[in-house]
Amino acid sequence: QPQGSEKAKTFVHAFLKRSMPTMKDEAIQDMLTRKAVVLEHYPKKKTKQKRKKTKGFTAKQRRELRLFEIEPEQQRYAIFLPLHELWKQYIRDLCHGLKPDAQPHMIQGKLLKADLHGAIVTVTKSKCPSYVGITGIILQEFKHVFKIITKEDKLKVVPKLNNVFSLELDGFISYIYGSKFLLRASERSAKKFKLKGTIDL
Repeated sequence: QPQGSEKAKTFVHAFLKRSMPTMKDEAIQDMLTRKAVVLEHYPKKKTKQKRKKTKGFTAKQRRELRLFEIEPEQQRYAIFLPLHELWKQYIRDLCHGLKPDAQPHMIQGKLLKADLHGAIVTVTKSKCPSYVGITGIILQEFKHVFKIITKEDKLKVVPKLNNVFSLELDGFISYIYGSKFLLRASERSAKKFKLKGTIDL
């Protein structure tokens, strides 16, 4: 055998003797004759660092910071007309174009889950007569109310409960029964609505 091979054999034997001091020479020799050496290695377990969850603002803090308030100089109907145009295009894309042969219940089902920010709505029925006839662009939707800017540049806070709203787009008129609509916009997109049922204020 070449001299290099002997050196390698001696090195491996010495390495195994150091690595496994409790093993006898016969056992080491047996491993070498089989030419299969398995060295066990136990890696250190990495401790996972817990990520700190970033806490958002509480409802009280949001009110104090006035995060959802619209400044008086921004409360102008004309400013939000481009938003309404974007909303119309969004609904057309969502409904694959509001064609005359489109099935009304399919469009209604999509509108119920759609984002209404930018939609022009009218209060058609209400238990409070002073709300009837209010028309404007929805600027904000909360669980219980719509904030609407009218053509007179007045910001109206209209409750959903006990009110019926209508919206019109490309000749298609849809009605929203606020009493059945007491959800946040984000929650509504995942809710299953019954298109048929009792209608009340």
